[in-house]
Amino acid sequence: MDLNDVPATGNHWLLTDVLRKQWGFQGLILSDAFAVGNLVTHGYARDGEDAAYKAITAGLNMDMASLTYTHNLAKLVKDGKVSEQYLDEMVLPILEAKYDLGLFDHPYVDESKVEATLSRPEGLALEHKLAARSMVLLRNENHALPLTKSVKKVAVIGPLADSGHDIEGGWTVEGLFGPGGKSHPVTVYTGIKNKLGSNAQVTLVSGPEPSRVYPGLLDQLSGRKPAPPPTAQEAAEWIAKAKSAAAGADVVIAVMGEMSNMSSEAASRATLDLPGIQQQMLETIVATGKPVVLVLENGRPLDIRWASEHVPAILEAWYPGTQGGDAVADILFGDVNPGGKLPVSWPRTAGAEPLYYNHNRTHEPEDAPNFTSRYWDVSSKPLYPFGYGLSYSTFKFANLQLSKTSMPTGETTEVRVDVTNTGSVAGDAVAQIYMHQRYGSASRPVRQLKGFERIALQPGETKTLTFPLGKDELEYWNPQTKEWIEEASDFDVWAGEDSTASLHAEFKVTQ
Repeated sequence: MDLNDVPATGNHWLLTDVLRKQWGFQGLILSDAFAVGNLVTHGYARDGEDAAYKAITAGLNMDMASLTYTHNLAKLVKDGKVSEQYLDEMVLPILEAKYDLGLFDHPYVDESKVEATLSRPEGLALEHKLAARSMVLLRNENHALPLTKSVKKVAVIGPLADSGHDIEGGWTVEGLFGPGGKSHPVTVYTGIKNKLGSNAQVTLVSGPEPSRVYPGLLDQLSGRKPAPPPTAQEAAEWIAKAKSAAAGADVVIAVMGEMSNMSSEAASRATLDLPGIQQQMLETIVATGKPVVLVLENGRPLDIRWASEHVPAILEAWYPGTQGGDAVADILFGDVNPGGKLPVSWPRTAGAEPLYYNHNRTHEPEDAPNFTSRYWDVSSKPLYPFGYGLSYSTFKFANLQLSKTSMPTGETTEVRVDVTNTGSVAGDAVAQIYMHQRYGSASRPVRQLKGFERIALQPGETKTLTFPLGKDELEYWNPQTKEWIEEASDFDVWAGEDSTASLHAEFKVTQ
């Protein structure tokens, strides 16, 4: 991509002046796939020889995949445009990297060990744990979750319910999914069956795979062909199957979202709607009156405004990996108390993007008494804020204190806050500290996350957490002087469970 109209792969200022000289980087710099050859496509290089010359003299050590160096460097050296000494200097970091990786001693991989490596118990156990810890409970009205393990009839519905390919996400062990593939992902459908065993009837209705109008890069590399959209009759038949399964179940688990190849490289979307007929299936399921839990598999927030009002429980599972189905079941049935938090602000609709919590203040601040929205037709506030995530426990933040309420630049104040589990079960709280600089040499974000810690608390237990606010947290890049600065100013501090935390304190920094 261009930086100030110069493609990064051939950008001498970026790769040599900044990275090598200013930052002192001594390692290997390689291009993205085909990027050196693409210097011609960009209109930056005349031809392959010119592209190779501009990339090598910019400071790029390795050309990934385009073979532009392979076909042109020898001629550039022969013609005297690139010296042998310079070429040696460019090769050295590559050889050092290979040496550090041990490739001169062990250049080949023993492919017979791949299956054993993927199936190591300790690896699978860690995948299982991390998957559960990363999931975010977005909604849980009237304690819809956790479900009871005594349930007798469960309907698992949706095109992602039993898709082993999609639960692992994009760019993951792609070569292991073909004929004779060796990956063993646990889907949500399988995870629920594993959890309930023979004591319950678990019915699957998958539904049609959401189609893609245009194939992306991941489709091309993996050989996965986008499915054609269902005909009107096929769509009606799938919706009827979903309705029948839901009507005959005690509880419905809807597993919906995006196929893994819809949320990867070259996979932008014009909308954030649930693709395909998933929204119609979901509305049909809810209309049966049966308890419904929505499990989302996706790599980005989706438009779930309807679900956020009509589905009692929503669990964001992301693409949870090989053990994802068992991890989802652990949370749904209460063996794991969810504690994950959103790393993004969740928009209501695609039209709200870009949406981020740490924006600068404007002439119409959102905390003004008369503020309503930046739009005529929808609230401009996120559906779920950055840092948000529910638990089967409840937590109270109190006694926010600063070790110093006034200090000169260069010193540090400590933020202390008490966190108490006010619920009836053990759970994880994620304490978050946000800060705002009220004035200075530049406009500063309304809030910035400056510290967080995930802690396990038993019912009734309280822990006091401490976070530093010093030079590392207070300084910022000044766009006028082009340097890192820490300024005298007044500061706000908030502590709580997400970026809308209301527990507040103040401090002052002086020169």
